[in-house]
Amino acid sequence: MTNQSAITAAAFTTIGADRPSRWVITCDHATNKVPADINGGDLGLPAADMNRHIAYDVGADGVSTHLADLLDAPYVRSEFSRLVIDPNRGDNDPTLVMKLYDGSIIPANRNVDADEVQRRRETLHKPYHDAVSEVIARREQPLICAIHSFTPQLKGGDMRPWHVGVLFAEDDRLARPFLDLIYQEEDICTGENEPYGGHLPGDALDRHAMQPGHPNILIEVRNDLIETETQQKAWATRLAPILQQALINSDL
Repeated sequence: MTNQSAITAAAFTTIGADRPSRWVITCDHATNKVPADINGGDLGLPAADMNRHIAYDVGADGVSTHLADLLDAPYVRSEFSRLVIDPNRGDNDPTLVMKLYDGSIIPANRNVDADEVQRRRETLHKPYHDAVSEVIARREQPLICAIHSFTPQLKGGDMRPWHVGVLFAEDDRLARPFLDLIYQEEDICTGENEPYGGHLPGDALDRHAMQPGHPNILIEVRNDLIETETQQKAWATRLAPILQQALINSDL
């Protein structure tokens, strides 16, 4: 591909910032890392919890990496766990720093005060979003594609049948043609605004796409389908041509 260079900082990694595609790939929940300055790099959770969906979007980084390669697009990913501070939440969202998530108490967050939330915001949340903004600003007509994954079942919840979820709010310029195409794939069970609905005010796509008016799409892949690199590559290979054809069909 055109540019494989990577810039890594405490809060983010940017891969291929100078790649020529209009697409910009982001992964808000790419990792379960905890910075050393937060409780010695340990949130107090057992490894089993840190390796499940409450800490990061399992498999999403691999899908994003391969998708960006296939689209010759830049890719920006977070370098901190969503449990440290969630980059897919607005600055004032009450769930920005979670103290309880899907049945697990987060010990290192139990006594977090406003000053500590602000410190994490300034050292992690803001630099990540600044990096995304910088990559988007390099493009005249950017298209934002955010990659996430979801768990097959929340504790006490129903099984989720979808393989892929396509999330969007008012701007469906990319989502609608993408859905029209992926619905034709008979072996993929696709949910429209499933397993979650649309976007939250101030979330990552609201900040980087909807407010400035850039076409966007958020794709969720069920995480049991992308546990291995082989599966991640396979899903990226499946999604890339659908995204490209959706762009053609959208006339954007």
